[in-house]
Amino acid sequence: MTGEPLLLVSGLTKDFGRQAGLFGGRGRWLRAVDDVGFHIAPGETLGIVGESGSGKTTVARLVLRLLAPTAGSIRFEGQELTALDQAGMRPLRRHVQVVFQDPYSSLNPRLRVRDVIGEPLRNFGHGERAVTERVAEVMQITGLPPALMTRYPHAFSGGQRQRIGIARALALNPKLIVCDEAVSALDVSIQAQILNLLQDIQARFGLALMFISHNLAVVRHVSHRVAVMYLGQVVELADEADLFSDPQHPYTRALIAAVPEPDPQRCNDPVPLEGEIPDPTDPPRGCRFRTRCPVARERCTAEAPAIRALAPGRWVRCHFPGEAPFS
Repeated sequence: MTGEPLLLVSGLTKDFGRQAGLFGGRGRWLRAVDDVGFHIAPGETLGIVGESGSGKTTVARLVLRLLAPTAGSIRFEGQELTALDQAGMRPLRRHVQVVFQDPYSSLNPRLRVRDVIGEPLRNFGHGERAVTERVAEVMQITGLPPALMTRYPHAFSGGQRQRIGIARALALNPKLIVCDEAVSALDVSIQAQILNLLQDIQARFGLALMFISHNLAVVRHVSHRVAVMYLGQVVELADEADLFSDPQHPYTRALIAAVPEPDPQRCNDPVPLEGEIPDPTDPPRGCRFRTRCPVARERCTAEAPAIRALAPGRWVRCHFPGEAPFS
């Protein structure tokens, strides 16, 4: 990376408290995000992937400042966001937008499409004529006929509704769009259309994307770099080509091996990954992945691995990176 990143996250941590139960007992706390760091350059897509409960969506909400971090730094174009209150964040909200997972529940069913897409514009003082013109423009960009702007969301298909969500995110000409499982609720064929649309929009306007998904194949399709999360931590971060050709963390290896290979002549080598993700309120001592790791050793129980650089742009949180599972 050369120059200042658009978004720079370092040491990001988020704790949630849990009250004691009805019959007493001690309250517990959950560290949903633990020492997460990454950057996103202008015009780049960073994919964030991991199982449910890995902390992906919490990271998105922290970056959007929908949640306040417990610790760490979030810098957008060099400006620290963690110290800003809601009033201080308002001027920056036009530059960072979001596309949510569910195109059905993320749109207000009482508003016409014109008002759904135009709401951010009105919030920033645009007049009605400018709103109408911009709504028509972004509808065309996202493949929706502007003549449909007077309809309500229920009149559209799931894929069309997600296009409405993307049009709304584009309305203010943002510099970064956070896509939180933006295609997971759609059919596979519609997923491909939305992914291609996002890539076309990025190429046309130079947008940066933070693309969150549990689907590794989808992340590979759209991302320049990929961060793999497990139980609140980034366990591997690398360029897309390097990560998929030579994964260094055993969790990444297991995720890639689980992706179905359409060519029967190119079968992925199976990597054992047993059990479920541990209770995040009571994570394993030492390495958080050790209870499911095929290469875990005594050191993994005694010492939590720090994330470290193996090469420029290549980071891994593992005591024994690159080792194949025991036979």
